[in-house]
Amino acid sequence: MRMRRKRHLSERLERIGDVLLFIEGPGFYGRSEDEKFHPFNWEKVFGNDNPVEVEIGCGKGQFILEKAKREPKVNFVAVEVISNVILTACERAEKEGVKNLKFLNCNAYNLPYYFTCPAARKIYLNFSTPYPQKSCAGKRLTHPKYVEIFSRMLLQGGEIIQKTDSAPLFEYSLESFSACGFTLKNVTLNLHESKFAEDNVVTEYEKNFADKGMPIYSLTAVKPR
Repeated sequence: MRMRRKRHLSERLERIGDVLLFIEGPGFYGRSEDEKFHPFNWEKVFGNDNPVEVEIGCGKGQFILEKAKREPKVNFVAVEVISNVILTACERAEKEGVKNLKFLNCNAYNLPYYFTCPAARKIYLNFSTPYPQKSCAGKRLTHPKYVEIFSRMLLQGGEIIQKTDSAPLFEYSLESFSACGFTLKNVTLNLHESKFAEDNVVTEYEKNFADKGMPIYSLTAVKPR
């Protein structure tokens, strides 16, 4: 079912400029390559040199907001392509005064225009769309073309942390990360029953799946030093 467009969406997005750093907008792909580049200096953005962590596909922001509150000495960047969805997360972050969290309303494939050098120590992929058809494999966020982008964003030894309810996507991801030279650790087929559950921050989707008794698959892929 198509999501209903929020009332006064454009005006509300403009009002949250303190937390929403960039909106790609429909005209993005008509720009020249030079015009597309919008590199961020994260020390200037946050006003400190704290480590940077990124969630790609933040949805309404439950996970990233909780992470930012728990870890005030970490700077978080949340990425979401759907303006109608990211608005909820941005408005909540602004209302609650979360200062160590900023948002990018953009496609994950375009992140090299904003991260022009390694800056992130962790990237979170929480319940990304699995795209089960083989013909759609290139859309999966753990496809090698995306893993290469994320690798360029990560510092040496940086980590990609994935959670999913999809066993086929999880199996695909294990193979993809390994093929791209990443080392795998903290691999579990049932996160909530594992030793890694203690520090886990639950997402909106995750709670729904766990309440139904569905296993949550999780891994950490480490960029080679």
